[in-house]
Amino acid sequence: MRKQINFKNIQIIALIAASLVYLGIKSLPPLSASAFAKDEYRLVSQVVDGDTLKLSGGDRVRLIGVDTPEVHYSAKLLSDAKKSSRNIKSIQESGRKASSFTKGLCGGKKIRLEFDVEKEDRYGRLLAYVYLEDGTFVNARIIEEGYAQVMTIPPNVKHAEYFLRLQKESREKRKGLWTANDNL
Repeated sequence: MRKQINFKNIQIIALIAASLVYLGIKSLPPLSASAFAKDEYRLVSQVVDGDTLKLSGGDRVRLIGVDTPEVHYSAKLLSDAKKSSRNIKSIQESGRKASSFTKGLCGGKKIRLEFDVEKEDRYGRLLAYVYLEDGTFVNARIIEEGYAQVMTIPPNVKHAEYFLRLQKESREKRKGLWTANDNL
């Protein structure tokens, strides 16, 4: 004797299948660097700090060649304080200024990513050079305006010399955080 499947059972099975598919897609990790098209723009949903962005799809982007002062209490903040002989509060205040600059520059805007040799760091963040729709080179602008030091980590060195030149000029002009009272 065969049991007939009625319409209500089919609906329940379809609903369960759709739910499983939805949950499976939702649990996928953020896109990898290879998922970004060369001329594709993505929305910046959050400026995490002066050198890290979060995109609307959940990806985190670490700006290549840029090192802004730390805002959040961390081992790096303690290390920076020790190396620079600056107190933690002053470093964090400089970090807030750098974060505010980056937020004003690209917060809520669409950006295009350009990759170098290594596309991700050990924390799973995308490593990229970032451009606004109007062509503004975000990494360079942050250094040019004095809100970051150059941080070169081989093999991602495509713009290292350019960044060093911008840093030298911003220091000489005492721009951003290079002021007499607020040196990086």
